[in-house]
Amino acid sequence: MYQIKQYKDNNFDIYELIDSDSNSWLKVAPERGGIIIGFGVQGEEILFLNKETFYDPEANVRGGNPILFPISGQLENGQYDWDGKTYKMRNHGVARNHPWEVVGTNDKDDASITIRLKSNQDMKQSYPFDFEVIFTYVLRNNSFTIFQEYKNHSDKEMPIYPGFHPYFRTAQKNIAYETDSKTYLDYNDMKIKDVSQGLDLTDKKESLVLLDASEKKISFKLPEIEKKIHMTYGEEFKYVYLWTEKDQEFICVEPWMAMTNELNRKEELVFVKPNKSIKTELTISAE
Repeated sequence: MYQIKQYKDNNFDIYELIDSDSNSWLKVAPERGGIIIGFGVQGEEILFLNKETFYDPEANVRGGNPILFPISGQLENGQYDWDGKTYKMRNHGVARNHPWEVVGTNDKDDASITIRLKSNQDMKQSYPFDFEVIFTYVLRNNSFTIFQEYKNHSDKEMPIYPGFHPYFRTAQKNIAYETDSKTYLDYNDMKIKDVSQGLDLTDKKESLVLLDASEKKISFKLPEIEKKIHMTYGEEFKYVYLWTEKDQEFICVEPWMAMTNELNRKEELVFVKPNKSIKTELTISAE
């Protein structure tokens, strides 16, 4: 019922988790920032992937489900101050630009892979903390879950606001979302608006961010493949960002723990205590 295949794609090791009963798969590229590059259900691929950006090690991958850590979003002028020192950090942090280590796999009661990222001297030029991030991707039936653990091995509190950036395959930009959020911030004009008026991404260059959802879930239909997507996530994720690019066949529905530039604003940072960890999860399913 469950299998794990390992193969090369343009010199990158790919681990493909397979549930043969539901004809579902999850494709993971540990060396490429631990990214998920494919998720299929009932023989239908759900995620968008620009293979050219995936194959280019210097490019940020456009597609799949990139890992955002230790921050989600951008920093003003690409930098922030911490403990009297200025650091530079790329958009969405350091995790997606470094290889992850495969810790283990399992194909018994489900198909799963555990990967790990540990801080090194290069990362400390951007983020001066000793950390260890452990993800376990689990595929079962028509869904996958990302079990996350963020460990702080430093002797001081470690600020984080991770997130995810899944690209869902659709050419439609005006999609109805099932959410209990009442308001959103439109980054295109920086105005707070009413969700009941719709969340149309057509001609939107910047993101829309759902502000006040109390239920940690969101659902929506992908018209072309006639699949309904359900996302549920831990209490730590306070916001969902909606984003697309003109003439590109995807929408991104992104759970984040804080809003962009939070490492400068310092109002909603999540802190991991010294020698402690935070655990949470994200599940994406299709039906």
